[in-house]
Amino acid sequence: MSLEQQVADAKDKLNAHLQEIIKWHFSPETGCSFWLDWAAKADFNPLEDVKTVEDLTKFPHFDGDEWLRYLPHEVWVPKSYEGKPFNIFETGGTTGMPKQRIGWEDYKTDYSAFSESLSDEAFPRNSYWLMIGPTGPRRLRLAIEHLANVRDCSCYFVDLDPRWVKKLISSGQYDQAKAYMEHVVDQAMIILKNRKVSALFTTPKLLEALSEKTSIPEAGIKGVFVGGTSMDPQYTRFLIEEVLEDEVGFVPTYGNTLMGLAQSLPVTAESGFEVTYHAPQPRALLRVVNPDKTDEEVEYGEWGRVELTTLTKELFMPRFLERDEAKRTKPVEKFPWDGVSGVRPFGAMEKKIVEGVY
Repeated sequence: MSLEQQVADAKDKLNAHLQEIIKWHFSPETGCSFWLDWAAKADFNPLEDVKTVEDLTKFPHFDGDEWLRYLPHEVWVPKSYEGKPFNIFETGGTTGMPKQRIGWEDYKTDYSAFSESLSDEAFPRNSYWLMIGPTGPRRLRLAIEHLANVRDCSCYFVDLDPRWVKKLISSGQYDQAKAYMEHVVDQAMIILKNRKVSALFTTPKLLEALSEKTSIPEAGIKGVFVGGTSMDPQYTRFLIEEVLEDEVGFVPTYGNTLMGLAQSLPVTAESGFEVTYHAPQPRALLRVVNPDKTDEEVEYGEWGRVELTTLTKELFMPRFLERDEAKRTKPVEKFPWDGVSGVRPFGAMEKKIVEGVY
């Protein structure tokens, strides 16, 4: 089958899934009160007027800053989920009132699917993992443990508080930020010295700091997931060749509490060490849009702001503008839909961005 046909088939599958999700969230029998109330005041009928992904531009951008911070959780509970206790997950490393998403099984579905992309060589089954990163109220902690369990593994955890790191850096307390990072790495080293660990999940900067204390492959690590801070090709090459010594499986991830997990294409010298991600369609859709005219996608190879639409029965979130920018990339055989590469904080070239260690 040609790539063109694969792209067309994927588009048909996405549109069919979209119609199913719209029907779910905007039908009184299954939908949540937020979207039912919203539709009653809208100038279009989602059930009749949204048939393809192009129709999503009829919706305004999802106001996560207001709606997910301050509305009661109950307004997001679909009718079919009423009475079921839910998880409450918080988003990234900002200060102030966090954005909070409720959920039930989505994280398990997302990460079970992601497991199928992993090799048993780099992420062997029946072994132990170590996550060095934000746990606490974040979905990531449960998600990584579920991913390990799906692969017949168990996971150790070393916590990281990205909000505290950002606060320290923003206030110029660089020595304290460095001391905190050393504290986190020291805890990880204790685990590595006393337990047999085959896989790591952490941030690029913490991985680099860990490699200054020990050889990652000699510590028994076969595979590494990295996510969080942005990675340009030069830094990615440094991680693969110097930090991992060209001996450890390297899997960059791009995801968050609202999307799930986007997979990366293999990162190689042939790809110029560029990291390219593709969303987990049809459950999530990524577009790269013109920051000044967000109804419009940029051309392939051009930079724009990342826009996320989440399409699950637990959450319908149309056109949420992420705090990231990226280049739009073309579909490929493995992922016959658009991708994003060079992901970095939105406005990174115009202003100084505080990323910390996450």
